[in-house]
Amino acid sequence: MGKADTSRRRFLQAAAGVAASLPWATRRARGEEASRPVDEWPQFRRDSRLTGVAPAPPLSLDVLWTHECGELGVESSAAIVDDTVYVGTVSGHLLALDLETGEERWSYFTDSEIGESSPCVVGALAYIGDLDGFVHAVRRDDGTKAWTFEAGSEIRASPVIHRDRLLIGSYDQFLYALDAKTGTRLWGFETEGPVHCTAAVDSGLTYVSGCDGELRALRVDDGTQAFAVSSGGYTGASPALGDGYAFYGTFENEVLGVDLEAKRIAWRYVHEERQFPFYSSAALADGKVVLGGRDRMVHALEGATGKELWTFATRARIDSSPALAGGRVYVGSGDGRLYVLDLETGELVGDFDTASAISTSPAIARGRLVVGTLDGQLYCLGRRG
Repeated sequence: MGKADTSRRRFLQAAAGVAASLPWATRRARGEEASRPVDEWPQFRRDSRLTGVAPAPPLSLDVLWTHECGELGVESSAAIVDDTVYVGTVSGHLLALDLETGEERWSYFTDSEIGESSPCVVGALAYIGDLDGFVHAVRRDDGTKAWTFEAGSEIRASPVIHRDRLLIGSYDQFLYALDAKTGTRLWGFETEGPVHCTAAVDSGLTYVSGCDGELRALRVDDGTQAFAVSSGGYTGASPALGDGYAFYGTFENEVLGVDLEAKRIAWRYVHEERQFPFYSSAALADGKVVLGGRDRMVHALEGATGKELWTFATRARIDSSPALAGGRVYVGSGDGRLYVLDLETGELVGDFDTASAISTSPAIARGRLVVGTLDGQLYCLGRRG
């Protein structure tokens, strides 16, 4: 029996009856409607608040197809829009693949490596950053270049589109706002360290949990700083926004809940026994904050207080950011497994063994789950037939 068959047996039928959407913690966050629950995953963490929530889960973990993305691996998380999967590869290609078959529609070469930067797909264009410091806008219909923008250093952050503006950070310490149609620089805000995280957006403000140890709120219109809150440590994770809070982990082994109205840290979570950095970005739903840690565990916290609700142990560190759908948590681990957990209890529902480390984050849309591995395989999982 192959590993795919074993995984299907472990998955059983526990997820098959779960089709209802999960209540969104960000339905009305800070007075602005959340993104429409369209069954797509157009960017890193799915929406501009970076909540990591999909309207509906895959009903099984059958292997529908795999695509070989090169031996250098996949660190970029996929986007799913319409009937197409978009993903960046360490070999420097932005790929567009048929969602049903995995067949390549086009391949755009950036002339550089693509690291953790994940595609953002809006309208007629797909956007991504590379390690030579370029932002690329690529036409979705044929994979040709629309424009490029050169930052001063490598880009590991993922682009986010807010109205007509593209927001993206660079290791040159700037967060940039570019015209999404032309790539023209509209403004740049200089922080005091590399901008590794993906910017979150809500109510006209964009939030950056920086490597300089500051959570900064910048006005999207002009790039001026509204306020900043000290995180007390280096941060690689992106902030997730919900219910007037920002949630993210740090390399000081903490998870923070920042009250954005009071402009202060409301709570800090530290595991009582295992103190390791948090690189995974949080997902938010049903009043819960869920993220992975380099302590090899998935942590679920109460959003209002930071109280630990449950933990689940894997066999290796977790840099993958969880996706939530239908009362389930989907997250990859460095042990090569994609885990499916019950959101309420943390109990194992099922898993899928890829036999290679997973640092990317699952993308869930149209009954499919897409995730890449460090050995260069891109998996599309769902219900066969």
